[in-house]
Amino acid sequence: YQRAFAALLLVSGVVAWWLVLTHKSRQVAQEESNRQTELLMQEIDSHRRTDALLQQAKLTAEQANQAKSRYITSISHELRTPLNSILGYAQILDKDESIPPQRRQAINAIRRSGDHLLSLVEGTLDIARIESGKLSLDVRPLDFQDFIQQLVGMFEQQARHKGLDFHYVPDGALPAMVRADERRLRQILLNILGNAVKFTVSGSVTLHLRYQREMAFFTIEDTGPGIAPDEISNIFEPFSRGSAAHVGATGGTGLGLTIARMLTDVMGGELNVLGRLGEGSRFDVRLFLPSIHAEQLVKELPQVQRLGYVGARRRILVVDNEQADRELLVNILEPLGFQVTKAASGQQCLEDLRRVQPDVIFMDLAMPGIDGWETLRRIRAGKLSEAAIAIISANAFEKGAENDVGITIKDFFTKPLRVEELLDWLGKRLELEWIRVNRPAPVVPTFPSPARAIIAPDPAQLAALNELIDLGYMRGILNKLDEIEKLGDVHGEFVQVMRTLAGRFQFDAMKEVLRKSADAIH
Repeated sequence: YQRAFAALLLVSGVVAWWLVLTHKSRQVAQEESNRQTELLMQEIDSHRRTDALLQQAKLTAEQANQAKSRYITSISHELRTPLNSILGYAQILDKDESIPPQRRQAINAIRRSGDHLLSLVEGTLDIARIESGKLSLDVRPLDFQDFIQQLVGMFEQQARHKGLDFHYVPDGALPAMVRADERRLRQILLNILGNAVKFTVSGSVTLHLRYQREMAFFTIEDTGPGIAPDEISNIFEPFSRGSAAHVGATGGTGLGLTIARMLTDVMGGELNVLGRLGEGSRFDVRLFLPSIHAEQLVKELPQVQRLGYVGARRRILVVDNEQADRELLVNILEPLGFQVTKAASGQQCLEDLRRVQPDVIFMDLAMPGIDGWETLRRIRAGKLSEAAIAIISANAFEKGAENDVGITIKDFFTKPLRVEELLDWLGKRLELEWIRVNRPAPVVPTFPSPARAIIAPDPAQLAALNELIDLGYMRGILNKLDEIEKLGDVHGEFVQVMRTLAGRFQFDAMKEVLRKSADAIH
């Protein structure tokens, strides 16, 4: 019995110990599970707070981006509306054969300047388009030599009025015509050349151009303040400038190089920069610009002018709240034989539809009362007209956007209008047979006409003027220039350049002009 009792006691002790260990193990496991659960809940709560902060930051960023887009859209609209009249009438005048050659030169200057302003407006929109992947290239035949000569002529004058030398150095033969997006190419070169002239106080700006194997190589060199090596990677950032660029306190948005780099990338090219602080800078642009052969050119660029069309007269309803824009379309279309009716609002358009029964409706978007989109919805919903419809608007952001009235990107024209594009659209949609007449191609000089020479007065006058500039005595400077002007018309260009520089308080540039004039005399 003792043995049995001892064995039973041993077994009972083992079982009791096992039960104690099991309970303790379960207790420890439960505590660890509770601890891990608590940590997990804390982490979930932390993630929830982080996600809320991220959502708030995202909402704030989206609101800021929407505000930026609204601002850019508003500014673009306000600038495009007057530009539409300026460039539209310039295109009409350019086709008027009765205008004498000397006046035609002025018209071309108006068009070039308007196109330049338009490119600046487009630049602000292009950044948003590129970032959203909505930028499309409009590749067409381009008179390459004339295009380059216009740029050179423009920057020769700008450099001259700053007392700088501008050199154009072509390397080898250039093709007569290339295939390119003219507006984008102009934006790239205007931004880089414009910066070179803007930030160079003295010395020169040089444009080198080489064309080889369908590739165009542009090199822009200047003797400006240069770029610090550690700032080269930052100058292409929006609103960023090198530290040396602030020395002259020159105005600008800080977007020029950003736009140039983005557009170069979109066009499949390369833009690189070299520079050292105080030693000027050099920008290299490489772009694929395939040349066009004579056979293609005959097909793609017929030198013709539309005089009218064959067949029944077509009716066009122009809907726009801006009177100047309505009158512009009337002046474009009525001489070609179209019957044009004008409506100043969406409501007036709806009221006139049954009476006019137009073949085509040109619709603006931003109008008081019923806007363009709502007007089109009511026309479609009520089946009020089967006319072909095109949008003509200064709201460039709307182009290519989805809509519920069937307007495609080809049916959307942004202001300012390109008259030939609009007439091409009309011809296709109405299946018109145009009456055309051959128009002689414009005679383009092989190089821009040289500007008037700067002929300085005698050394005594230069010394006196230099002393006044050192003193910063503006009234004395202007009086001295008036005195020099009375010496003869031969000094007219010298006086004009110096007055321009004095008006901008660019005394360093004035002294550079005096230095060059003194060197020329000696």
